[in-house]
Amino acid sequence: IIGSLSNLEIAEVCARSGANCGSIFLDMRFRELVRTLLAEHPAHLDPASQAYFMHAFAETDKLAYMGESDDENYFHFTCFNVEDPDDPSVGLVNGELAIPGILLRREVFDHVIESVLNLLEEQMAKVHDAPIDALLLVGGFSGSEYLFKRVEAQFRDRIKVIARPSDADTATSRGAAQYGLARRPLVSSVIAGRAYLMKVKLPAEHDDWMKRPAYIRENDAGVSICENRVQYLVQKGAILRKGQRIKTKFCKFSATPQDRIFVAVLYTSDSDKVMRYTDEGPVSELCKWSVDLGLLPSFQHHAVHGGNGQGFYTEFELGLELDSAEVRGVLLHQGDEVSRVVFDFFQ
Repeated sequence: IIGSLSNLEIAEVCARSGANCGSIFLDMRFRELVRTLLAEHPAHLDPASQAYFMHAFAETDKLAYMGESDDENYFHFTCFNVEDPDDPSVGLVNGELAIPGILLRREVFDHVIESVLNLLEEQMAKVHDAPIDALLLVGGFSGSEYLFKRVEAQFRDRIKVIARPSDADTATSRGAAQYGLARRPLVSSVIAGRAYLMKVKLPAEHDDWMKRPAYIRENDAGVSICENRVQYLVQKGAILRKGQRIKTKFCKFSATPQDRIFVAVLYTSDSDKVMRYTDEGPVSELCKWSVDLGLLPSFQHHAVHGGNGQGFYTEFELGLELDSAEVRGVLLHQGDEVSRVVFDFFQ
């Protein structure tokens, strides 16, 4: 987003990440608390009564609740069925259910808010030492005074601006509607949230003999090859045009025309470090991409006319495309697409 807090504009659209831990989870925990308190009073546990309690909680106390300062206060919820006798031991008095603030905090609010704080910490850990300019709370739970107080207490020393934009409860929906109705690209760039790299075999260089001699093997053509090398397709933090195709050249030696499959082992990394070998830092295997080089005219030509029984090399290009929702791999011949595969969905 760009602009001032009073007039925010879309700068980049991305897929959601993290997990669900918002307003609906407060409702679920409140409902379980009511069921527990009124287990001996089934007259208040029919669907209409539960809906009545839930509505009262959602409309007032869910957002107004202040946390520890409300521990000694009681929150009163009118019962749908007022004919049931009083039971002060569970808070049933004069047709109302009275719940202590400290019980609401421990059984309803704290668990959900801790989940939110943990998710924020996980997101911050992924950017390492990169500065975070602002943290904006949006969605139905963003209006909670207790949530805002807890977030501000935990992050104010690390994030300068912690705020709720106007109409925060509908901010994401309005942004999605604006993006969908614009009928023009609102976002032209994508920031790679992590690095995409491949495990490759490359001709051994002096550094490889010095650093990883155990990785060096002689291939069928008698060339010294270093295994477990890393080739970056996209580095973390790279700013790409939406849908931009990043092309990388490769070469495969085929001993026979049947040796047509190039297996590309793709990895991702959240590290800012640029690695030479797969064992130099934290990497996660994303998938094994089996690329059928037999689809390439150059391979077909060599398979029929080349090699003289000694095998042959095929040069080719692989492309990587990123947008806001997925990552795609493309096999190319002279710049034209031959085949493609989707190998990463952003969750």
